[in-house]
Amino acid sequence: MVFIWSSVRWAPWPDPWLLNSIQPRECHQYGKCIRGYLGQQNCPTADTRSHSINALIHSSPEPASCLFYHLFYLQRSPSAPSVFFLRIMASHIVGYPRMGPKRELKFALESFWDGRSSAEDLLAVSADLRASIWKQMSHAGIKYIPSNTFSYYDQVLDTTAMLGAVPPRYDWTGGEIEFSTYFSMARGNASVPAMEMTKWFDTNYHYIVPELGPDVKFSYASHKAVNEYKEAKALGVDTVPVLVGPVTYLLLSKPAKGVEKTFSLLSLLDKILPVYKEVISELKSAGASWIQFDEPTFVMDLESHQLEAFTKAYAELESSLSGVNVLVETYFADLPEAAYKTLTSLSGVSGYGFDLVRGTKSLDLIKGFFPSGKYLFAGVVDGRNIWANDLSSSLATLQSLESIVGKDKLVVSTSCSLLHTAVDLVNEPKFDKEIKSWLAFAAQKIVEVNALAKALAGEKDEEFFSANAEAQASRKSSPRVNNEAVQKAAAALKGSDHRRASNVSARLDAQQKKLNLPILPTTTIGSFPQTLELRRVRREYKAKKISEEEYISSIKEEIRKVVKLQEELDIDVLVHGEPERNDMVEYFGEQLSGFAFTANGWVQSYGSRCVKPPIIYGDVSRPNPMTVFWSTAAQSFTKRPMKGMLTGPVTILNWSFVRNDQPRFETCYQIALAIKDEVEDLEKAGITVIQIDEAALREGLPLRKSEHAFYLDWAVHSFRITNSGVQDTTQIHTHMCYSNFNDIIHSIINMDADVITIENSRSDEKLLSVFREGVKYGAGIGPGVYDIHSPRIPSKDEIAERINKMLAVLETNILWVNPDCGLKTRKYAEVKPALENMVAAAKHLRAELASAK
Repeated sequence: MVFIWSSVRWAPWPDPWLLNSIQPRECHQYGKCIRGYLGQQNCPTADTRSHSINALIHSSPEPASCLFYHLFYLQRSPSAPSVFFLRIMASHIVGYPRMGPKRELKFALESFWDGRSSAEDLLAVSADLRASIWKQMSHAGIKYIPSNTFSYYDQVLDTTAMLGAVPPRYDWTGGEIEFSTYFSMARGNASVPAMEMTKWFDTNYHYIVPELGPDVKFSYASHKAVNEYKEAKALGVDTVPVLVGPVTYLLLSKPAKGVEKTFSLLSLLDKILPVYKEVISELKSAGASWIQFDEPTFVMDLESHQLEAFTKAYAELESSLSGVNVLVETYFADLPEAAYKTLTSLSGVSGYGFDLVRGTKSLDLIKGFFPSGKYLFAGVVDGRNIWANDLSSSLATLQSLESIVGKDKLVVSTSCSLLHTAVDLVNEPKFDKEIKSWLAFAAQKIVEVNALAKALAGEKDEEFFSANAEAQASRKSSPRVNNEAVQKAAAALKGSDHRRASNVSARLDAQQKKLNLPILPTTTIGSFPQTLELRRVRREYKAKKISEEEYISSIKEEIRKVVKLQEELDIDVLVHGEPERNDMVEYFGEQLSGFAFTANGWVQSYGSRCVKPPIIYGDVSRPNPMTVFWSTAAQSFTKRPMKGMLTGPVTILNWSFVRNDQPRFETCYQIALAIKDEVEDLEKAGITVIQIDEAALREGLPLRKSEHAFYLDWAVHSFRITNSGVQDTTQIHTHMCYSNFNDIIHSIINMDADVITIENSRSDEKLLSVFREGVKYGAGIGPGVYDIHSPRIPSKDEIAERINKMLAVLETNILWVNPDCGLKTRKYAEVKPALENMVAAAKHLRAELASAK
């Protein structure tokens, strides 16, 4: 027997009921029949106040987390019987960051990959992290706690493993998928490349794209979801196992190499559902009472046959799901009306999760119709940003929904997984106190969810809500947030097109006369490997353990080494390697006004790669030059062109936690003006090639096509603002990576850059199909010739073959040769031979082209 303290409320009951007449009821949490009994205490007076009593739940083997809404009856007196409601706070978290508060998983993974620790060591660190997360949510009072949101690399890759959908090149022979196969798919190995990696919807998280075709033999090959549910249960925490939904999985996949591009991935639905049934069966046997299916593709623009696939899938799963509650979770945007109708009509589904932060239009659909008897998981706490919730506003929203769906069917939730936010403000002891009061990281968002659930149940924490209201008011009125001069300058931009004086063809001619580059010029994207020694120097300088003179000397020496290496490799346009930079966004944010920075606000980008996004809390301006000193120092070490390296305004915006008190485009225009100042200072300092990276331009594209044009208009405009004032002879480069660019190619052309380097190799040269289809590109372009996110070293012949494919669709005089992305995460033992092969391939093809004339 377990004793549970909780709050009850009472109301008169018209007929006399005695305590011993309580009938067994179905437990919403476990689906088992149990009896309820109230401890012997005096009845409360006839009012609406909450009272704590001792509730004894018996005839149930389940732990104390068996909390649910239940009726209990107590005889107050023969003439005044009462009914008591044991109302447990209905709260839910969609998912949680997996890296750990101090990036424990990152370091465990990299140690394992480098052979410095064993698989057992990695498993132990991971188990500790999972246990900590589950207990944290349990202690906070969260009712619906997720499991299987932990991953060693990516949740979509986990689903590929669960389904046994391993591409043949990894030589998997069946059985439970082990780390060797799993990480080969994620990272490649010495003999085969990794699977494609691309953006997860419009976030900065990346997933591993499944490669599917008609011949894939699906099988239940990873029991991770069941094992983690059992693991949590053994700790006394009953969880909601989370699975990537079957339709979303297929819609996020791509035809494998050699499979027709027109192949219908949804035709595989009947082949994967048997595996899902096996997983469901095992979860039910293990005691799961809820299963969460993440189906975020519901928010996309879907055709009728795609919506029908959802209906078909859940109708097929309905019998398997009998006896278990099913939550279908959506996030990142509002649902189109047709998708909403499909979702709320799915067979066997108990509840629906909605993002009510980015999907406010879904509120109108819910208010228009919500199916009777179903649970609404209301995502009112933002899982994508770090601002404290406006609790009073969220509570009002919840109360309006409560009257529609019923008090016992409304669950307070996050808008999406908290994977996309930082972990815990407690790890920021030195953070600015005023700004800190405006923030909530993942751990604080759990508290917000629970506080809202308690308030909804009549147990509002007035002190907590009052402190929240004060913080909201402080942020609105703070002089640190608003800068009138910056706002006026940004507002003035809206009436201009901001194009350079000459067209790109004339500019390229002028630049070639000045730079005198060979055909197929070689370059790299910007960063070079960040060694342990280099990180130590930056760390010690930040901690004031070494002087500024020592720091500058060390960084200059590193730049000198990188320049010398590139000259030895005979690369045509050089970079300084960015040794002074910790992160391509954070570095600039630290030198701009309106930005704040955390010590441990890490967020997973992919695999073990974490970023620490700046927080844009106010209007943005550039007090001083940011890169001129290092770029001119690097140029002094060589006679070859040296690229000045900047991060573009759209990427800074999309890779930061952005203020939510004004439109994003207004913040972007402010950043663009700051970068414009830097570009013009670089040009004045003699830097003739300037790269303005816009790696995240595609990432910010809204999920709905109807919103694309507006976003692309201000995003492209922001980029053009940065370089509209430079001379024709100054060559402007940009770089983009790890997204599907084909659908925005005309906007990329409209950016009017002189040269664009763009990820290509890891995505199976998908980009080249645009040019095969007749799109004309007149500026310089460098589709990546090898994948830098894999330790694998490509051969000269492999790279030459890739370049030849490019030459089949692009003019020789505009093609550049470069890697997919920056080299920061690689080791010199990998970088040097890969670049040697890249340059050798370019020289080989130059010779072939010359002899063919």
